[in-house]
Amino acid sequence: MSDTDGKKPLGLRGGPRAGNVKQSFSHGRTKNVVVETKRKRVMVPKPGGVKPSMQSPVNSDPSKRPAGISDAEMDRRMKALQAAKEQEASDAARRKAEEEERAKNRERRRAEAEAKEREEREREDALKAKADEDAKRKAAEEAARARPADPAPAADPAAAAAAPSGRGAPAKPTPARKERDDGKDRGKPRGGARDDGRRSGKLTLNQALRGGEGGRQKSMAAMKRKQERARQKAMGGNVEREKITRDVQLPEAIVVSELANRMAERVADVVKALMQNGMMVTQTQSIDADTAELIIEEFGHNVVRVSDSDVEDVITAEPDDDKDLEPRAPVITIMGHVDHGKTSILDAIRNARVVAGEAGGITQHIGAYQVEQDGAKLTFLDTPGHAAFTSMRARGAHVTDIVVLVVAADDAVMPQTIEAINHAKAAQVPMIIAINKMDKPEANPDKVRTDLLQHEVIVEKMSGEVQDVEVSAQTGQGLDELLEAIALQAEILELKANPDRAAQGAVIEAQLDVGRGPVATVLVQTGTLKQGDIFVVGEQWGRVRAMENDQGKRVKVAGPSVPVEVLGLNGTPEAGDVLNVVETEAQAREIAEYREKAAKEKRAAAGAATTLEQLMAKAKDDENVTEMPIVMKADVQGSAEAIVQAMEKIGNDEVRVRVLHSGVGAITESDIGLAEASGAPVFGFNVRANAPARNSANQKGIEIRYYSVIYDLVDDVKQAASGLLSAEIKENFIGYAEIKEVFKVTGIGNVAGCLVTEGVARRSAGVRLLRDNVVIHEGTLKTLKRFKDEVAEVQSGQECGMAFENYEDIRAGDVIEIFERQEVERTLS
Repeated sequence: MSDTDGKKPLGLRGGPRAGNVKQSFSHGRTKNVVVETKRKRVMVPKPGGVKPSMQSPVNSDPSKRPAGISDAEMDRRMKALQAAKEQEASDAARRKAEEEERAKNRERRRAEAEAKEREEREREDALKAKADEDAKRKAAEEAARARPADPAPAADPAAAAAAPSGRGAPAKPTPARKERDDGKDRGKPRGGARDDGRRSGKLTLNQALRGGEGGRQKSMAAMKRKQERARQKAMGGNVEREKITRDVQLPEAIVVSELANRMAERVADVVKALMQNGMMVTQTQSIDADTAELIIEEFGHNVVRVSDSDVEDVITAEPDDDKDLEPRAPVITIMGHVDHGKTSILDAIRNARVVAGEAGGITQHIGAYQVEQDGAKLTFLDTPGHAAFTSMRARGAHVTDIVVLVVAADDAVMPQTIEAINHAKAAQVPMIIAINKMDKPEANPDKVRTDLLQHEVIVEKMSGEVQDVEVSAQTGQGLDELLEAIALQAEILELKANPDRAAQGAVIEAQLDVGRGPVATVLVQTGTLKQGDIFVVGEQWGRVRAMENDQGKRVKVAGPSVPVEVLGLNGTPEAGDVLNVVETEAQAREIAEYREKAAKEKRAAAGAATTLEQLMAKAKDDENVTEMPIVMKADVQGSAEAIVQAMEKIGNDEVRVRVLHSGVGAITESDIGLAEASGAPVFGFNVRANAPARNSANQKGIEIRYYSVIYDLVDDVKQAASGLLSAEIKENFIGYAEIKEVFKVTGIGNVAGCLVTEGVARRSAGVRLLRDNVVIHEGTLKTLKRFKDEVAEVQSGQECGMAFENYEDIRAGDVIEIFERQEVERTLS
């Protein structure tokens, strides 16, 4: 069997080698392979394949052909050159055809635009002619009605021409109308499909931003606007309204929806413009003034920059006309010293038990009540009389019209009575003196009138102008006379207000209710506060969600001099803030943000106003001051403020109380964390700790104390702060001894032989060494001996030996002063 049987001979590329090739394998095996050499294939061009004009002179003249180029290679090069020329020719023809097509399109579009303009002009002319014909026909008809007796009215060619159309006969379409109808028929989609501008398929972001085809599905309002435009177009009205350029007031920051409102543009268009400028915002977010200015200019409006403080111009109070003013109820504030019977008098007037609800029988908050007397309404404010509520009484005098000063007939004028007089004088409010507790045997009203003279309050019985009434809250004596005096004073004042304007009032009290949120007791001063009104109060704003009167009933409106509890605030305001009703939420938000920013800047400026020397001096002064930190929570804002003021008054140069945090509402876990970090106790005034706060306080060992009477809170804090005072060291001199002789004793040193001249000498007492009545050493005794025995004390007239601790410079004739130190505890006054 041959090695080549059934196998194809191998071919070898390259030179003209032929024959057998011997291959060697392992184990001495070899194999002969027959190698066949094939010639290179030469491509010969077919006759007529290359045009004579395309043949290169190099191919026709072999002498000019580059060296090493075969006929086949030359043929390939010629084919590539021919293909390149053909491609260039085809590209030139294509470009020429495209230019011709574009020119035709431009001509066609120009012709269509001209035809459209011509059609519009013809339509306008036709509509104008029709309007003229209608006017002439109406004029003819009116003239005919005006001359009914004329048997043969003159024929008006124009009226006759218009008469058939007026009778409803079908008019022959004009050429312009026919052309327009044909255009409409040509523009309709095939198959009866409606062209309602609705999208189909998915909506991409670019389509949503660009609008047009593929945009969002039109709303009902958009469809109605489209129908209205179509109707106006058919009636010959203006389809496109003229763009109105507005002056847009721009503050430092503005909400997107408010910006759209001021420009009278759609919010969606403003949001779209912002998104196209790279800002992905919603209509409730704020943007800065520079971005808003770009948007305003893009919409073609004028920018009017305003400062931050200009946002409050919307609540500038304008004077009311006298014709708009109506009588209002007087606001009466009950003032006086603690426990003089202010709330009891108001309780007797209202026929309600208010004192029973107050802790310790004293008023802790400002109560606002409205009563009716002989058909006239009276608004009463009951302010606390304790010294801690000075600021609350000051706010009560600020919003009131008449002050009723209650003075107990058995106690006369007291410190808080004087303070109430000063508040009333500062507010320039008339006073009525109510001398209470006339039912007691020790009552002395004349002493009260005499004491009031010292404070420039002269009552009518002392030939003055101030009314005074003797009353008794327990028996009801003199209450009618008191109400008559109030009504007389209110009639003299002629109190009026305009109820038909935006409401303005003062916050009497504010608190954070667990179930209702922030609640503010507001006394409306002018205007009418309605449910749903948007208002701003201090640094807070909100919408009136509900209102309750002093009896806990829901009311819809509150006029001038009406106290109500307002729900719907976004935060707890400060007592004494002014409430103003504004038009929009954006205005309220802007004003509240501006006030909050201004308050922060004011606090920062107050902190940064101190110089470096002042800071160093304060730090040096505080080195020796011991602080007692506390965390305090109260039920209402006024109580919290009063307690903080009381805490600031506790202390002296060595100890002071520092309120780390004061707030309104229940004691929370964050309050416990603050107390743990600072080692402070937590005080709750009429509030309690919630369950997580109680558990955290038990785990961390934080003390929580609850109070309902401010006396107890102030006394306990004062007692705790007194424990931080260093004890006072008091020295008691117990004896004197005179040195007679000095001895040198081995192991002890110099020992003084002394005679106790006065008192007693004790081993445990302190001693001073006096030389010529000058103290040269102070220390303790190392030894006290009587003869050779160590003794505890030596009586006067006896001799003894004394040695000083670490001191041996003693001489005969020196005097030893013996004394004892005693620690005396101090308390804060």
